[in-house]
Amino acid sequence: MYSFMSGGLFCAWVGTILLVVATATDHWMQYRLSGSFAHQGLWRYCLGSKCYLQTDSIGETAGQGLGCAWGQSPAGQNLTAEGHLFCRWRTLWLREGKGPTQAYWNATRAFMILSSLSATSGIIMGILAFAQQPTFTRVSRPFSAGIMFFASTLFILLALAIYTGVTVSFLGRRFGDWRFSWSYILGWVALLMTFFAGIFYMCAYRMHECRRLSTPR
Repeated sequence: MYSFMSGGLFCAWVGTILLVVATATDHWMQYRLSGSFAHQGLWRYCLGSKCYLQTDSIGETAGQGLGCAWGQSPAGQNLTAEGHLFCRWRTLWLREGKGPTQAYWNATRAFMILSSLSATSGIIMGILAFAQQPTFTRVSRPFSAGIMFFASTLFILLALAIYTGVTVSFLGRRFGDWRFSWSYILGWVALLMTFFAGIFYMCAYRMHECRRLSTPR
């Protein structure tokens, strides 16, 4: 029983760390825009060497107003190469509408955060399972930990499914030479780790129940 819980706790720790790293980093997708490398995450997108928040209003950065469509700032000054990339992104963004993409980013962020919270709760419950007391036999801690890890797995799956679907159908068709990057891959690895953590804790729960039922009263 304790060997299963130890394995589950290890998988849960690794999965939670990967979840946090995947959620916080900016390399879910990378592509080439006007011949320059760019990448984006759930919170920011990076064009050249500069990064911008996903919630920023595209094209409203200082010195980059409507005049950028003609390669100039409102003051009549030529934009830098990064300014042209910014305006190119703005054109693609406004062509399809900001609302749908913002909605899917919000959904993906929400599910990733819920997954991290569920995994953290599962770890706490999993640690407490090593000190299972007779007074808490009605609420099995290994079972509760397993449920939390499975919930975390479900939230990750929803987040990755939304991101994958919208990226392939919307963003992927509008940028050349694009691919998913390492933050996205870490999300899938975290999904596997939390799933195996749930399996281990459910095995520990079943073993505990079998021993309890086989013990003479």
